[in-house]
Amino acid sequence: MDLQTTIYLVVGATFALYIGIAIWARAGSTSEFYAAGGSVPPVMNGMATAADWMSAASFISMAGLISNMGYGGGLFLMGWTGGYVLLACLLAPYLRKFGKFTVPQFIGDRFYSKSASTVAVVCLLTASLTYIIGQMTGVGVAFSRFLGVSSETGIYVGMAIVFAYAVFGGMKGITYTQVAQYIVLIIAYIIPAVFISIMLTGVPIPQLGLGATVSGTDVSMLTRLDQVVTDLGFGKYTTTTAGSTLNMFVYTMSLMIGTAGLPHVIMRFFTVPNVAAARASAGWALVFIALLYTTAPAVAAMAKLNLFGSVNSAVGIQNDPSGGLKVNPEVIKAKADLYAAEASLKYEARPDWMKRWEKTGLLKFEDKNGDGRIQYYNDKTKNPEAKAKADAAGWKGNELTVNADIVVLANPEIALLPNWVIALVAAGGLAAALSTAAGLLMAISAAISHDLVKGVFKPDISEKGELMAGKIAMAVSIVVAGYLGLNPPGFAAGTVALAFGIAASSLFPAIMMGIFSKKMNKEGAMAGMLAGLFITLFYVFAHKGIFFIKGTDYLGVIGGANSFFGITPEAFGGIGALVNFIVAFAVDKVTKEPPEHIQHMVEAVRIPRGSKAVDGAH
Repeated sequence: MDLQTTIYLVVGATFALYIGIAIWARAGSTSEFYAAGGSVPPVMNGMATAADWMSAASFISMAGLISNMGYGGGLFLMGWTGGYVLLACLLAPYLRKFGKFTVPQFIGDRFYSKSASTVAVVCLLTASLTYIIGQMTGVGVAFSRFLGVSSETGIYVGMAIVFAYAVFGGMKGITYTQVAQYIVLIIAYIIPAVFISIMLTGVPIPQLGLGATVSGTDVSMLTRLDQVVTDLGFGKYTTTTAGSTLNMFVYTMSLMIGTAGLPHVIMRFFTVPNVAAARASAGWALVFIALLYTTAPAVAAMAKLNLFGSVNSAVGIQNDPSGGLKVNPEVIKAKADLYAAEASLKYEARPDWMKRWEKTGLLKFEDKNGDGRIQYYNDKTKNPEAKAKADAAGWKGNELTVNADIVVLANPEIALLPNWVIALVAAGGLAAALSTAAGLLMAISAAISHDLVKGVFKPDISEKGELMAGKIAMAVSIVVAGYLGLNPPGFAAGTVALAFGIAASSLFPAIMMGIFSKKMNKEGAMAGMLAGLFITLFYVFAHKGIFFIKGTDYLGVIGGANSFFGITPEAFGGIGALVNFIVAFAVDKVTKEPPEHIQHMVEAVRIPRGSKAVDGAH
C-alpha cells in the first residue's frame, strides 16, 4: 500500500474514533458541558490532561526548537514541566476545593467583584486566542504535508472535526476524546523514536540512546553531533544557550508560571469527583507527560544528525535503500574535518522527503551561487576556519531553510521508516493540535457563556439557555480560531511562548494571591492583572514593529530590540508577572481590605477539611 493511501486510512480512522466518542458522550447539562459532570476517573483525567497540555507545540515544535537551539532549547522542557508541577502542587487542589467551573469565576468570587471576573475574562481570551493560533498553524502544517492539501484547507478540515466533537460534547465529549488522542499521540511519538534510536545507536530506548555511541564507532552521538555542527560554523549543540543567562532564566520562569496560569489546563481539575481525585489525576498526568517530554531531547538530537546525514553522505550516516540508515566509520574519520567544505548535495539528487516537504513551503532551497547544489552551513559564523572552507568552496551563503516545525513530522521520512509509522506520526501531530485546540475553545466558550453571559449580563438565564449560549460561543470561537490560523497577526512568530507569557503576567499572580493572600483585595487584583497584561503586550508589540520610527526598524519608543536587559519578548511574561505582583500589593496597601467572610473563605479553601491548628498540646 502506498504512503498516501496509508496516511488517509490511519488519519481517517482516528477522526472517525473522535467523532464516535463525541456522539457517545454528548453533554446534556451545563455541568457536563463545562466540567464533564465531575465524574471522570483520575487515570482517564490524567490522560486527558496530558493531551490537553501536550499541544502541537509539544508534539510538533518542541523537538524542533531543541534541535535548532541545542542545549538552550532545554528551557522549554524545564519551563513547561516545572510549570505543570507548580500547577499540580500549588493551584489545582485548592481550585478544585473552591468548586467553580472556570478561572474567571474563581477570581470573581474570591475578589467579590464582577469587574474582577470581567478583567480575568479579558486576560483569558487574550492568552487563549494567542495560544490557539499555534494550534491551528500546527493543524495546517500536518494537513498540508500528509493529506496533500493546502494548509488553508487543512485548517478548515480541522475546524470541522473540532466542531463535531466539541460543540455537541462540551467538556464531557472533549475529555473522552482527549483520552483517545493521548493514546494516539504518545504511540505516534514513541514508536518512530525507538526505530531511529535503534538505527543510529542500537539502543531501543531513545532516552538512553541519546547518550550512547553511534553504531559501528566509538564516538558518542552527542560528540558526533557537536563535531558536525561546529564544522558547519554553528555553536556546539550541547552548550549553546538561548541568549544571556538572565534571558534563559526569565524565559524558563515565564513558561513555568504561564503553564500554571493557563485556564484550559486548570479546568481539567474540575472534571473529577473530589480534591483527592484532583491530586491523583495531576500525578497521573505528570507520568503521561513525562513519556513524551523525556523522549523529546533524543528525538531532537537524532533528527538533527539525520537531517545533516541526508543532506550530505559525507557525514558518514547515509540513507540506505534497504530501509534504514547505515554508518560508514571510515567516512566519519576521513572526512570529519572536511565536512564544512563538502556539506552539499546536487539539487536533482535530493531525496524524496525533501521534494515532498518543499511543496509545503516549510523547506526551501535558494541556489545563491548557481551551481545546482544545496549548501548548508552557517553563513553568519564567527569561526574563521569554517568560513574560509566555505569561501574556498565557492559558497555564497546558506541555501537550505528548514522550518523547526517539520523536524518531528519529517524525521521518519528522513530515516526511511515504514509507511505505517509515517502515517501514525501524521495522526499523532493532528491529535496533539486538535486536543489542545478543543481545550482552549472550551475555556473560551465557558468564559463567554458562563462568566460573561450568566455572570454579568443575564444572571437569571435558564440552564438550557446557558447551555445553548455555551454551544454558540464555542461555534463562534472555532470560526475566530480558524480565521486567526488562516490570517495570523504580524506578531504570530513564537505565539505559543507569547501565550504563556500573557498567562504568566496576568492570570497566574491573581490566582496565587487569591489562594495564598487572604488580605489581597479586588482593587489590587484588578490593577495587577491589567498592569501585567499591558506591560507584556506593550513590550511584545513594540518589538514586532508597531512603534516604528519613520518606517525604520529602530524601536525608539523602548530603546531598541531586547532593550530590557537583553530579555526577548517571548520571555517577558516573567517580568510582567513581577510587575503584576508589585502593583497588586501596592494598590492593596492603600485600599480597603477584603470583607471578613472573604478572608474566612480563603482560609477554608487553603486548609484541608478536618485539619486543625497545631498547638503543641497533643
